[in-house]
Order: sequence, then C-alpha cells, then structure tokens
Amino acid sequence: MPVHRAFPRFVSGSRPWARRADGLRLDETEFMPDRRATLLRRIRCMLALIIAGLIASGLTAFPLEREVDLLARLLGIPAGASPEGLGGLRWWIATVRAGLHEVYARYPFLAYGTDWLAFAHLVIAVAFVGPWRDPVRNIWVITFGMIACIGVLPLALIAGPLRGIPFGWQLIDCSFGVLGLIPLWLCRRWTLELATLGTQAPRDRS
Repeated sequence: MPVHRAFPRFVSGSRPWARRADGLRLDETEFMPDRRATLLRRIRCMLALIIAGLIASGLTAFPLEREVDLLARLLGIPAGASPEGLGGLRWWIATVRAGLHEVYARYPFLAYGTDWLAFAHLVIAVAFVGPWRDPVRNIWVITFGMIACIGVLPLALIAGPLRGIPFGWQLIDCSFGVLGLIPLWLCRRWTLELATLGTQAPRDRS
C-alpha cells in the first residue's frame, strides 16, 4: 500500500488543520490575509504603547519643579524642609526639590535644556508613526528604537555615578530601557514575519 494512503496525516501537504470541513485541502495562502491582519494589529498595539510613553515622558519633562513639589507633598515632606533630616527616597526627592528651586530661581535658563529634552521625546514619538502605518518599509525605525533602549543602560550606569545619582534611581532609569526594548523586539519580530508573507502590509489611507 502506498505510504500516502497508509499514513495520510503524516505526509507533507496533508496536515489536518489545513483541511476544510468537506475534507478538501486548503492552500496556505488562504490563511495569510488573517495572519497579516493579526500581525499588523499586534505591531500597532505595541507601537501605540511606545508612542504614548514617549509623549508622556516629553510632556512631563516641562513642569519639573511643580511635579517634584507635588511628589514631595505626597511623600509628606514639609515645604522648605532640609534633606539632611530625611532618609531614603524622601531624602532624594527633597534634594532634587532644593536643587530645582535654586536653579529655577537663580539660573532659569538651565531649564531650557530640559525643555529640549522634552521636545526630543515628542519628536521621536512622531518618528514611530512611520512604522505604525507601514512597519515593513519602516522597520529601521523599530531597530533604531531598540538601539536607543539598549543605550539607556550604559548611560545610566556610567553617567549616573558621575552625576551623583543614587544607585536605586539608576536602576529605575535602566528599567525604562528594558521596558521599551521588549515591545520593540516583539514589533521587529512580527514585522520580519509580516515581510515573509510576500505582501507588504496595507497602508492607512486616513
């Protein structure tokens, strides 16, 4: 008896999941449109998180003094309290608050640097609109984002001690790089799979 008759379920091209209800074999290409749509939806969801995070980081980098004052109140740090009598996180927040108050009062032009930092986050967020619309053509943006996330770790661990940043706070900064790298890695993986399906992802016409 021929092998394909004795063992039909183990012969290439006779996979049970690739058969219709009437027993006829489906071509794999019939599954591709659904798979492309699924991959595109996943990619866009991950990129939406990245874009939202960049926008939030950018917008919150403008009112630093007010935000630190609010955080100090939430931690129960009295206004004008010296960091000397505090410990742990409360000491660090009180130290940052004192530094910001002095800089904003005597050297307000230094805040112009953090304004540009905020603007840079917003510009990078706009760059990710490209892969959101067409991930295959703009996969380089995703790769760029992954490189930037990896670069967060050495920057935080090298520049942090030089600038007097507590080690725990350096780890918090590193966590942003890790949390950004994971969704971008998934996006790149799904984009490469999308490219192998043979048809470029559809663009938005909106």
